[in-house]
Amino acid sequence: MSELAAAPSAWTCPFCPLACDHLGVRLGAGSEALALAGERCPRAEARLARFASHPVQTRAEIDGRPASDDAALAAAAAILAGAALPLFAGLGTDVAGARALYPLACATGAISDAAGGEALFAGLRALQDRGQFTTTLGEVRTRADLIVFVGGVPADLAPLTAWRCGLGDSDGPRRHAVALAAPDGDDAALAGWASDTVSVEMLPAAPGEDLAATLQRLLTWVPRPPSDDGSALAALAARLRAAHYAVFVGAPARLGPQAALAIEAVHATVGHLNRTTRAAALWIGGGDGAATANQVFTWLAGLPLRTRASALGLEHEPFLYGSERLLADGAVDALLWVSSFDPDAGPPAADLPTVVLGHPAQAATCRRPGTVFIPVTTPGIGHDGHLFRTDGTVLMPLHAVRPDPLPSVAQVAQALLRAVLEARR
Repeated sequence: MSELAAAPSAWTCPFCPLACDHLGVRLGAGSEALALAGERCPRAEARLARFASHPVQTRAEIDGRPASDDAALAAAAAILAGAALPLFAGLGTDVAGARALYPLACATGAISDAAGGEALFAGLRALQDRGQFTTTLGEVRTRADLIVFVGGVPADLAPLTAWRCGLGDSDGPRRHAVALAAPDGDDAALAGWASDTVSVEMLPAAPGEDLAATLQRLLTWVPRPPSDDGSALAALAARLRAAHYAVFVGAPARLGPQAALAIEAVHATVGHLNRTTRAAALWIGGGDGAATANQVFTWLAGLPLRTRASALGLEHEPFLYGSERLLADGAVDALLWVSSFDPDAGPPAADLPTVVLGHPAQAATCRRPGTVFIPVTTPGIGHDGHLFRTDGTVLMPLHAVRPDPLPSVAQVAQALLRAVLEARR
């Protein structure tokens, strides 16, 4: 195996919600996989291993058979132009891709929903109902003296969460970190960060009590503390009231079926704390472009995802327009699936005409009748782009590691829009 060479430019990792920009990539020869340089991150390492150091040519396919780019575009446009109610799902793309998909959704009257939409909308519904005090990764790292990891550290979704929150900083403020109601066997993700400047506490949920109920009890104790019963939860409430800057960190995808209630309880607790001290919540989610698509669609439409641009105007239905519900009920008659980051995130099995704009490795899962597969490049690997970080206020630049000849999602969506409009003249 040849010696790996450094990638030619700075790199922002596009493979988790943290969008870390301190990592590096090394290139091999020929079909050797890309490799992470310097720092370790298991998620980035696993994803990079799916990309060759030099791009491999992949052709478009129609019904599982190779097709020219023009033929694939024409077939995809015919599916979208002929649909009465298409669904745009997955939405694994960058800012430019989402900007190009929005007018295509408007032109076809499509409903749009990202992969992992249930977790995304658990947080959005709580935000819509009550609002929230937000923060950034930088603020948590430099200012927070108490960090409560709701449901434990989401190391499976974002392995470097604890590090990005400053638990590894020897010159940062003294901190107390709490793993609140972490799943069994998940404590090690936080316990390893204990140091001279970081104290760590494991606070399991009460027997038979789910996380949402634990957070509701905490909510009642923060503004109106009962007599001290010596419980760990009462001690946490007291510690929250005494903290200079407390931050709740959690991943909606890991909060279970009552995620919306759990998030709402956190927001209410933070609201009470901000009357006398400073507190905020930081939700880790929206990876693989989901949060980016939601941000872009929101600024273009004034409404988040799970919105349809129909003859009646914009229709936002966060419950009815979930992609899993729509597909299970047979409520849509065509599917456009977009997944340019995750090679394993292929389209759901659905008996309806399907267009896939996906990572080249997804071609094998898309070889079925009625499916048009168009391979696209990955932002941050094959072309430059931008992604919103999980804190929602920072737009991270993505730099190509090794440019490839595949089109971007934006280029394909723009071509599809032209073809759809032409077909309807």
